Amino acid sequence: MNPLILTVATEFSRTPGVRTLSEGDSSGEVFLSRYLYPRFIEAMGQGKTLVVNLDGTAGYATSFLEASFGGLVRGDEEHGIPGTSLRTVQRYLRLVCTDDPYLLEEIGEYMQDAEMAAA
Repeated sequence: MNPLILTVATEFSRTPGVRTLSEGDSSGEVFLSRYLYPRFIEAMGQGKTLVVNLDGTAGYATSFLEASFGGLVRGDEEHGIPGTSLRTVQRYLRLVCTDDPYLLEEIGEYMQDAEMAAA
């Protein structure tokens, strides 16, 4: 089964911003609510993997990554996004980042921290 693919640099922004919309349009909050969460739900509903390609941007603020990927696990009540278990996220989400491979571990830690905080 072919995965769904979300490429941050071409579908969202080559210059992702910081945490919240009040800090800019390319925020993690916007990425989560308008791109990541809807595509994740679509992939899950089809029994597919969502591959998020993080390559090709000017870089990522840690607050963007935490808001986006930690937010996927934690949820975002303001935007109607329920929390999702880390196990479910790991089942349906795959991250690709050859530009900065260390980001994969960092994002994994944000998701684990979000799950622990929710417990």
